[in-house]
Amino acid sequence: MTNKNRFASVWDAIEDTPQEAASMKARSALMMALSVAIQERSMTQSEAAKLFGVTQPRISDLMRGKVNLFSLDTLIDMAATAGMAPTVKVTKLKTSATKRTSQAKLLAV
Repeated sequence: MTNKNRFASVWDAIEDTPQEAASMKARSALMMALSVAIQERSMTQSEAAKLFGVTQPRISDLMRGKVNLFSLDTLIDMAATAGMAPTVKVTKLKTSATKRTSQAKLLAV
């Protein structure tokens, strides 16, 4: 019988640490919002590149969802340049996450 784990997002399932998953979630959300903004404004990739001060291939990477090529800082700067109001939301740890962290600390000793 296989062990079926449930994950809150695909990033939780494929990333090695909760920190990496959180970063990927934030970056992918910003990238999707930027892609939508570019499409809604009917901008070409060249026009978007001029707006953001990057090259057209960089916008192509953004539109194709190449998350690993963009830092969170870069994406926040791009979103602000596009007239968006990017924010960071911090929530309390869930009980199950706290238990796993405590268990991991015990195992590390």
